[in-house]
Parts: sequence; structure tokens; C-alpha cells
Amino acid sequence: MQPPDLVNGLFELFGGLFSYANVYKLWKDKQIKGIYWFPTFFFAAWGLWNLYFYPHLNQWLSFTGGLVIVSANIAWITLVFYFRGHSK
Repeated sequence: MQPPDLVNGLFELFGGLFSYANVYKLWKDKQIKGIYWFPTFFFAAWGLWNLYFYPHLNQWLSFTGGLVIVSANIAWITLVFYFRGHSK
């Protein structure tokens, strides 16, 4: 494992764990106020690209961390649209 993969992978992993804190907060509150969803959508799309890209670089820790952050972003976006549709 190369040091850049280790550092990047840890950033991705902890970013995903922090993002899951947002997922939990949204799930608990069940309401959306003052949130614009598009930045998270953008970073989820970028994360999906990274899941394709990291294996080509043989960066498996980054790939693993990427799975965590992408799944958190997709879960958050899913909840945003779910609660937006059920808040009326």
C-alpha cells in the first residue's frame, strides 16, 4: 500500500462516517430545512467515478473508503427526496 492511498483512503473513510452522521440526523428529524441537495448529488457522482477510477490506480484503501462515502451520499439523497415527497 502506497502512502497516498493510505491518506486518501482514510480521508474517504472518515468523510463517509461523517456523512453517515448527516444521514442519521436527517432520518431522525424526518424534515428538510435550508438544505440544497445538489452539492451532495455532485459529490456522490464524483464518488461513483472514483469507484471506477481507484482500481485502475491499484488504490484499494481509497476504493474501500470511497464505497463508504458514496453509500452515505446516496442514502442522504434518497432520504431527502423521500422526506420531501412526504412532508406535504
